[in-house]
Amino acid sequence: MIRARGVRFSHRRHPVLHGVDLEAAPGRVLGLIGPNGSGKTTLLRTLHGSLRPAAGSVHVDGDDVAGLSVREVARRVAVVAQEGEGGLPLSVADVVLLGRTPHRGAFSRAGAADEGIAAAALQRVGALHLAGRAFPELSGGERQRVLIARALAQQAPNLLLDEPTNHLDVRYQHEVLALLRGLGRTVVVVLHDLNLAAAHCDELVLLVEGRVVATGAPADVLTPQRVEAVYGVEARQVEVEGGFQLVLRPPASRDGVRPLPGAPRLPGVLGLHGAHGQRG
Repeated sequence: MIRARGVRFSHRRHPVLHGVDLEAAPGRVLGLIGPNGSGKTTLLRTLHGSLRPAAGSVHVDGDDVAGLSVREVARRVAVVAQEGEGGLPLSVADVVLLGRTPHRGAFSRAGAADEGIAAAALQRVGALHLAGRAFPELSGGERQRVLIARALAQQAPNLLLDEPTNHLDVRYQHEVLALLRGLGRTVVVVLHDLNLAAAHCDELVLLVEGRVVATGAPADVLTPQRVEAVYGVEARQVEVEGGFQLVLRPPASRDGVRPLPGAPRLPGVLGLHGAHGQRG
């Protein structure tokens, strides 16, 4: 279980998180959603202790993460970061075996049991056939699956992932998220795709400018009115087997033309007016 209470964080005196509360329960998938710059990745990093909150606290399995050693945090929390670590000069098998490090002595080598756990993790993400490949030579999607396998091999009860579906094709996006839901662990995942969040998360936390504006079941958080207010797009929920999906489209302007989100509205640009104010 992961619990955050009143978490505040600033970057170079710029407030990023404003008193965030969050609770992720065992066996549940909690999705962090929100527009770009809303603080999702920063919040995720406070949850595993790589960032220290300016105020508030984060507890992992009942203990304040600030009081745990790096090794103990690694035994409790596995992390798949967004960066991708594409330059690791290791084989795929060795990358996944790094997930066993918190369970071994400082100078001990991976044993047969570790290798079996790593192989099982690769198989679960459909990447066992890549075990002998050099990690830097993989495609972005292949690397992402290998990093997820490394997190699974870590066998921590809590799993944090920042955009794990990046670089994955549609099939693997759904397979990976379905896998996470079936692990029986506490899972916190940052997602940009609202339909993936609706399909695979048990609960959602919606962040806007570092504040929680909604939390609860996907159907309750992703209402058309809220999606339009937060993301600036028209939305409607469509029922599908086992849940719902969102149909999204840009809002229509007064003249019927649908502008790009965030497109500038400046007079006299792109040749609409001549140099002397005459219409071109």
